[in-house]
Amino acid sequence: MKKIETTTDATLVRQYLEGSEDALSKLINRHKQRIYNFIYSKVFDRDITEDIFQDTFIKVIRTLKRGKYNEEGKFLPWVMRIAHNLVIDHFRKNNRMPKFDNSGDFNIFSVLPDEDLNAERLMVKDQIESDVRELIRELPEDQREVLVMRIYKDMSFKEIAEQTNVSINTALGRMRYALINLRKVIDKHDIVLTKY
Repeated sequence: MKKIETTTDATLVRQYLEGSEDALSKLINRHKQRIYNFIYSKVFDRDITEDIFQDTFIKVIRTLKRGKYNEEGKFLPWVMRIAHNLVIDHFRKNNRMPKFDNSGDFNIFSVLPDEDLNAERLMVKDQIESDVRELIRELPEDQREVLVMRIYKDMSFKEIAEQTNVSINTALGRMRYALINLRKVIDKHDIVLTKY
């Protein structure tokens, strides 16, 4: 009777570090479809997906060999973060990432040209918008109010200041802290703003 595969990721990582190339093959085979699909859901191009997928595992192997891996039991989320960062690097190289200029103005979807949005991309976009709305609910009320007025209602900071009875500088400060806190919430929950 064939033995069911029950070796944990952490055990396979340890075995690989002890010299077992087979353990690495098992890890890659176990997670390759999910990681490949995740990358493809961002770039929508098979060749680019293949390149980023290869780069992801080159980085995984280098990090493991340098002894820098310490995410015991969290191998897949760690690899997903590497893949996610490489996807962002790809977009940056191609000038398709939104630029954060600390003015508080950003458009999370500037990476996607609207005319190219097909049904799959629209689903991803809707999911991201839904995830972002959930995250915004975790912000303090004064920051949430300014962020909603600025991004969803497209109000100027002058209009926001008048509506909330504060100075423009206070409104700007609240927006800045809202974005900082939003990033902290994303990091805290280890969120990738899409479905895998």
